[in-house]
Amino acid sequence: MIRKRPGAPFRSMNDALESLLDAVEPGPTPGPGRTPGPIGMTVLLVCWLALGLMPFVFAVDDLELAAGRTGTPGTLTVVSCASLGEGRYDCRGRFTPDGGGAAVAVAASPDSTAGDVRRARLAPGRDRAVPTGPAGLLAALTMPFLGAGVLAFLPYVALHALRIRRGRRGAVIFGSLLTSVAVAGMVAGMVASYS
Repeated sequence: MIRKRPGAPFRSMNDALESLLDAVEPGPTPGPGRTPGPIGMTVLLVCWLALGLMPFVFAVDDLELAAGRTGTPGTLTVVSCASLGEGRYDCRGRFTPDGGGAAVAVAASPDSTAGDVRRARLAPGRDRAVPTGPAGLLAALTMPFLGAGVLAFLPYVALHALRIRRGRRGAVIFGSLLTSVAVAGMVAGMVASYS
């Protein structure tokens, strides 16, 4: 609990944040045995870090395809999209390579519409095609922006867990800025994938 005289200024950004949290979620102050110890906090921080890095790892293949570093260039024509319920779709397409050759049946992005024709790259496994160009690249960056948003406040939480006061204000400012950029990037990527 923060002990502050009424009308007195906060001593640090951490005091202001704790006061805000107390106003939103009033409750008992954690005591011994109610918060994770050093090992538990380390496990939580490592899990948070892993959760934030996973979108980067899973996006590498799509980023390489969208940027034109791997895959076969060509044209993707979305042939059909079947509803799976709850707003989910399974879309199928036909990929025609630029160099000629037979068209290949591929999985298309679930945000496609039957009849869409886009420039794309065929994945090396020849099972899916990823749109290229600025829109394809923005769509492929949606997951890394999500990862950046997840990791935004990890430095502040690490400083708080280690009881290091110096740098917390900078960590909050950094987290706020990174979250803003991440949200803008995710929105841009989603708009690009549906256009």
